[in-house]
Amino acid sequence: MAKKTSRPAAKKAPARTRKPVTKPATTDAYFKALPPERRAVMQELRAAIAKALPKGFEEVMSYGMPGWVVPLSAYPAGYHCTPGSPLPFLGLASQKSHIAFYHMGLYADPKLLAWFTAEAAKRLPKKLDMGKSCVRFKKPEDVCVPLIADLCRRMTPAQWIKLYETAFRKGK
Repeated sequence: MAKKTSRPAAKKAPARTRKPVTKPATTDAYFKALPPERRAVMQELRAAIAKALPKGFEEVMSYGMPGWVVPLSAYPAGYHCTPGSPLPFLGLASQKSHIAFYHMGLYADPKLLAWFTAEAAKRLPKKLDMGKSCVRFKKPEDVCVPLIADLCRRMTPAQWIKLYETAFRKGK
């Protein structure tokens, strides 16, 4: 029978103290807090989005990032996942390893997605990196602001509401 040896107890690593994460309360505060190497392109994207979006969308802080929504005054039913919240449409975030642009229309409209992927292949300096509704740009210089602006022009709040109700609020 093998003899059991006792090992000294492993030392626990000292507890790390973390600073509480404070999220900016306003979109202006969000952009002001960005690192300088990201701030210029993020502000350029913000301005291009605001100029390109059809009238009726509203800029808000949503999910810890700047976003554009259909306000409750225009669509009282709001977002089904978070009752009482406006209907999200776009989001823009500076993540640790990339700049993220979220467009819910890409997720819901196959024709819009096909247009976007074809245009991205022509205009982006690198292969398109995207999820269902998220377009990721690894470096600020990879962001194609005119492409994002063209995408933003392609859907009105009324079109987004109709698409949203067809795709996500079935039976409601």
